[in-house]
Amino acid sequence: MMQDKALIEEKSRMLAEMTGKFCDEHLDNEYKQLCEKLIQKMSRKRNVPFLYGSVEIWAAVIIHALGRINFLFDRSFRPYVSAEDISRHFGASKSTVSQKAKVIRDTLRLQYWDDEFSTEYMRKNNPFANLTMINGFIVDKRNLPKEIQEITKQKKAEGG
Repeated sequence: MMQDKALIEEKSRMLAEMTGKFCDEHLDNEYKQLCEKLIQKMSRKRNVPFLYGSVEIWAAVIIHALGRINFLFDRSFRPYVSAEDISRHFGASKSTVSQKAKVIRDTLRLQYWDDEFSTEYMRKNNPFANLTMINGFIVDKRNLPKEIQEITKQKKAEGG
């Protein structure tokens, strides 16, 4: 078990260095921080995904998974990098990276406008941020009476 912990720490460090270098060269500091956060979350899983296989592929997978939920591959957003650019940088197959990134997104339930792994821009521009469901109807919270707005804020803070 101790050997596994040391291996997890070593691979985590390597992944943080590799993704950090890519972010420094092609993205920004926010993506670098999100990569480190995702690596740490993955390292706490019972079955740590990156223990097996190429560390280069896993570095590409981490950036790809975060990129997908933050529209990194959309030319109208900044920063922009293509999935091909990521795969090429790490010498990995685009299909392998894409498949493993999907597994990571599914396993960790990463999705568009994710509270934990979205960029600040994506969180600020979340089109669903002001929507809530009341009695089976989706309503804009801003159109609700102030006291009900406060209740919805409290429920969200409580995780409900």
